[in-house]
Amino acid sequence: MEQALSRFEALKLCLTRAGTQEQMAHDLGTTQPTVSRWLASSKQLPVEHVLIAERIYGVSRHDLRPDIYPRETMVDRLERDRIAGIDLRASSRFDRRLLGERFLQQEQDAA
Repeated sequence: MEQALSRFEALKLCLTRAGTQEQMAHDLGTTQPTVSRWLASSKQLPVEHVLIAERIYGVSRHDLRPDIYPRETMVDRLERDRIAGIDLRASSRFDRRLLGERFLQQEQDAA
């Protein structure tokens, strides 16, 4: 697994792949002074540009904005504890109930 970047490192990687602030601004539909401000002040990419930057530059959304797109950590890798890729042990009982009858039946069988 590749090492996670800080938000600022991910932003700088986008700039490196764009080549110039002007090109990055053009790609993301903003202005060069705005890109300069991100680099100098906020040190992170605004959320409305994250998915576009990920698609264009190949920099993970999880690195660009981990506060919005956290990396998933599975509690248990057992298939019987998962429905549609959701780790049932990591969710509350209320959230699990929302998954439907399949989980409820599985829970009754386990009791």
